Amino acid sequence: MVQTNTAQGKAVLPLDAKENVSLIGIDWGSTGLRIFLIGQNGQLIDSREAASGISVIQGGQAAYVRVLQELAGDWLTSWPDVPLLACGMVGSKHGWQEVPYVQSPADAHDIAINILSIDAGDLRPVHSRLGIVPGLLYRGDAPDVMRGEETQIVGALQGQPDWASQSCIVMPGTHSKWASIVDGKVQAFTTHMTGELFAVLKQHSVLGRLMPAVQGESSDVSFIAGLDVARKMMAQGLSHQLFSVRTLGLMGDMPPDGLADYLSGLLIANELLAGLHWRSEQGLAHAPLILTGDASLCGRYSLALSRFGVKPDAVLLNSAPAGLWHLAFTAGMLRS
Repeated sequence: MVQTNTAQGKAVLPLDAKENVSLIGIDWGSTGLRIFLIGQNGQLIDSREAASGISVIQGGQAAYVRVLQELAGDWLTSWPDVPLLACGMVGSKHGWQEVPYVQSPADAHDIAINILSIDAGDLRPVHSRLGIVPGLLYRGDAPDVMRGEETQIVGALQGQPDWASQSCIVMPGTHSKWASIVDGKVQAFTTHMTGELFAVLKQHSVLGRLMPAVQGESSDVSFIAGLDVARKMMAQGLSHQLFSVRTLGLMGDMPPDGLADYLSGLLIANELLAGLHWRSEQGLAHAPLILTGDASLCGRYSLALSRFGVKPDAVLLNSAPAGLWHLAFTAGMLRS
């Protein structure tokens, strides 16, 4: 049975709880920025977001400081002594300050003790430091990495001993992650460039030419058609499946408004079929399967999984704040 975790959503506590802020958390990815007010017990008090990912930031520390002040300058002034902790691509080679990866297997303690503390410059009225969470490195058949998702995993496991014991956590996104959790550690993980492939193919390939410039409402019918075709044509390979996006449009067998959803179905189906096979190889075929991330994406993945006869054990809408708080607590950043 799918459970939706709404306790980790936005503005779950009353305004007077803001007096109990213990951490300002930041989740800074390639395409977006989210900042959180987090309470003394790790609950989310409030959040803000902007399309100010590191890919659009030009300049060094001053540029990062300016973006944060524009989004939440009042928070930074109101709580000048509250610790700051950031995760995501802000700690990458192209971010504010590169933080070395921690190699898997790794748990929350391994991640927390490798948080890098840097001078936050003029971010707040008083001298402040910013902690940046390291990403994870997994050396399988080829190296694999994550930044930000490790914090989501830490948050997802809080208060869930069964999941920490053994589970598979799936994080849909631009670069979807499938993580194997055993004894509280991220044992292994694999990345699928599903979201990025969708954007590139839609915007820069022949497949997008028959799609409308402005996409209408999503079509589950077309999405499910893509799922079904991918499963039937799996032996013929993804590159052949993808060409059907064009031919269905050319022959008029699918309306232009449905082609993008059909393409999404093809790509997500290929990810899921590979991911479920990987899950079995990791010995987790009967372990809890958890989705965490954006609500609409998790909804699509849930629909796709159900089409393949698989039901997620839970869907978490936003586990990053809980992860940031736990890592800050483990690192000794929070006042007792």
